[in-house]
Amino acid sequence: MKKDMLNKKVWAVLGVTPNKEKFGYKIYKKLKDHGYEVYPINPKYEDIEGEKCYKSVENLPATPDVLNFVVSPKISYKAIDEAKKKGIKNLWFQPGTSNNEVLNKAKENNFNIANNNCVLVELG
Repeated sequence: MKKDMLNKKVWAVLGVTPNKEKFGYKIYKKLKDHGYEVYPINPKYEDIEGEKCYKSVENLPATPDVLNFVVSPKISYKAIDEAKKKGIKNLWFQPGTSNNEVLNKAKENNFNIANNNCVLVELG
């Protein structure tokens, strides 16, 4: 499943941050550096390195192939509903971003799931 997702080239990253020390930044940057089209999502920021940062999944201008989670399970849980409304099919949960409740909700809603895999590791 994760290989299928990595072959898709339009991603959104929920929990992007301008802080270069944090995973929210590193994952966003790694995807960009590997030629992916990436939409940053975080209600706290207007832009990330000159790219418009979106307030929520609902605010995205297009439907990404994959939604990558770099947030707490509580926020992941809420975002699943937005992902469904947006028509996103693939959810990638970074380590620490999901729990049983989150995964069960994602499964019940028929999402393709990559769980506990790190994009940074997968893209080397």
